[in-house]
Amino acid sequence: MIVTFTANPSLDRTVALPGPLERGEVQRAVSVSQESGGKGVNVSRALVASGLETIAVLPGAESDPVLAGLLHDGVLFAALPIDEPLRTNVALTEPGGVTTKINEPGPVLSEDQQEALIGLLLERARGASWVVLAGSLPPGFPADFYATVTRRLRNGAGSGTGIGADGGAPLIAVDSSGGPLVAAVFGTSPDGTSQDGVSGKPDLLKPNAEELAELAAAAGFATASTADELEADPAAAAAAAAAVVRSGVGAVLATLGSKGAVLVTADGAWLATHPPVAAVSTVGAGDSSLAGYLLAHGRGAAPADCLRQAVAHGAAAASLPGSTVPAVHQTTPDAVTITALRKD
Repeated sequence: MIVTFTANPSLDRTVALPGPLERGEVQRAVSVSQESGGKGVNVSRALVASGLETIAVLPGAESDPVLAGLLHDGVLFAALPIDEPLRTNVALTEPGGVTTKINEPGPVLSEDQQEALIGLLLERARGASWVVLAGSLPPGFPADFYATVTRRLRNGAGSGTGIGADGGAPLIAVDSSGGPLVAAVFGTSPDGTSQDGVSGKPDLLKPNAEELAELAAAAGFATASTADELEADPAAAAAAAAAVVRSGVGAVLATLGSKGAVLVTADGAWLATHPPVAAVSTVGAGDSSLAGYLLAHGRGAAPADCLRQAVAHGAAAASLPGSTVPAVHQTTPDAVTITALRKD
């Protein structure tokens, strides 16, 4: 069982334009689609498409369109009832896959609601192999929320409540950006532990190039680069990811857009590339990559082969309209080339 946690889910509307976006002008859409979204929700949708067992934990009223969409898609979920509607995000896609996103901030949750949401996650994470903490945080959430949740999950396992698979702690993946992402790794003590010695650092991070640059800078990486530089130079991306791994994170899966992705662990670093695809929409491609990694990991694949499936999933997602997620049979992992890299 893979549990995803989305504190700030959304209804994702995708508007396909017939040509380049023209600011200040009137343009007619070619098509409009909508899906239940948010990073964790997208991961669950991609896992369900490939027949994996998953449950999405999120806030939302019973009548909210996001929850209705999950029911329609056959995605199991556990929702904390709230009074406010969930946010709507809009993506404008141009021919060739260029995407402009406009994301709403999301509803405000009280401290009591935040605690109840964590409690719901702890309950649903019992027996899970992975817990995915993904996406932005709603207004008012502390920046170190993901580090706190990670420690709570591990504390629960250590207390004998048997949260994770086989009674241990589940593996924890974090896919976020900005302050919440940096705080998930560097937001507490230098080694990421609390007073009881439990680590809040994740087993897996899934940044894109921009987020990897933020993490490398926070890690004090001497040759920190811009996102464009990291996308253009996979060796530099691997070195930046290695700096993050040395801080105590288990592994970094860094997606580099059309350039593929790098995976860095304590034992190695690899680059995966896929032949060019006709990009339609990049919405949810990174989330699909994470789903592909988890799918392969659940099958006992080696790290390089987990990376292979991640890139195959991301490429397939980019070739689909809107925020459509691919099933594993729509991916082409055999087309992915794996290259070993130096970590430093």
